[in-house]
Amino acid sequence: MHAETAHKFEALETLAAVMRALFTNAGFEPVAPAILQPAELLLDCYGEALRARTYVFTDLDGYELCLRPDLTVPTARLYLERNPAVHDEARYCYSGPAFRYSPATSPGSDASQETPPREFRQLGLELYAMHDRLAAEAEIFRLTVEGVEQAGLSDYRIRIGDLGLFTAFIDAIDMPDRWRARLKHHFWRPDIFHRLLHELSGNNNSTANEDLPHLPDDHLAAMLVVSNYMRDKNIPLTGTRTLEEITWRLMDRQLDSDAPPLSTETTQLIEDYLAIDGPPRAAMARLGDLTENAGISIDKAVQRFEKRLDLFRDQGIDLKNAVFNAEFGRDFEYYTGFVFQIETPEDDGTRPLAGGGRYDRLLQKLGALEKVRAIGCAIHTERLLAAIEGDIE
Repeated sequence: MHAETAHKFEALETLAAVMRALFTNAGFEPVAPAILQPAELLLDCYGEALRARTYVFTDLDGYELCLRPDLTVPTARLYLERNPAVHDEARYCYSGPAFRYSPATSPGSDASQETPPREFRQLGLELYAMHDRLAAEAEIFRLTVEGVEQAGLSDYRIRIGDLGLFTAFIDAIDMPDRWRARLKHHFWRPDIFHRLLHELSGNNNSTANEDLPHLPDDHLAAMLVVSNYMRDKNIPLTGTRTLEEITWRLMDRQLDSDAPPLSTETTQLIEDYLAIDGPPRAAMARLGDLTENAGISIDKAVQRFEKRLDLFRDQGIDLKNAVFNAEFGRDFEYYTGFVFQIETPEDDGTRPLAGGGRYDRLLQKLGALEKVRAIGCAIHTERLLAAIEGDIE
């Protein structure tokens, strides 16, 4: 067992060294962001899916800290510390452990599926403040593909998405602004998104909390109503949501129920957009037909996407095994535009070997005074090694 562990460690180090050499030769500076991070700041950036899986604790001085669940946000904090004016272009690469809670295999599940490690190694790239956004995306994408190929991966597929397309599409549809904001907010959670869309179309038959009194418009007064209701019903305040967050959500639901529903045509239009899935060029043709038939235009976003594909082609990036999925946005809620994943052919998208994308608003959430163009990728080296060894076998 010890020999097997030593072999795996050596193999991981060799694999990482190959990719680090590629990245540093491309001008990316090696950095080592801190493992311990301020919990509140980081958890506000990741979104609910990752927030619930992050190890959080309070130290003896009362500070709430967390073990970094990935290295993108810690590296962004490092950039901000070094460049508080956020005007300087910077290229960083990193390699180190990350930590996420992974539940043990549940009873009755497939015993052949191992519990994902709670500590794993991540290697990646981050590029900040590059003026030419498409060139930055092509650089990160190309280096990620080259990195996994040089490490030994030969059989894989690429999944890509574009939150910029989704945002432009939702903005072009006639609906209340607050509904646009909510649909954008829940894009990363498909089950919740489709349920919300169902509710906004007037098909919500839920009777949950039907005896909850009508909430006043003032948030503090509404919090008092919700608090009293939960006390009277003996409903404990558990989980990751605060009373303030619960109240905001209930106030939103109340406003939704008072507003006219989305039309059937609008709901179907959004569903049709999310169903677009296929080779990137063909997907854009299908999107063009959809928007033309609906009488809306997102030409600027589509042209940017197609120009990106042209740039990938010009840089020798082969997209023959790439698929565009309109509903794909990765699990991290800081992404704002182009996103991608490298997967094994049999993967359902939940265990990518590598992935990344554009996150132009993250630095502001971390304290920057203005938006900073940023894009990066992360490579899960244990998964990559397993896929490579599977290829060799």
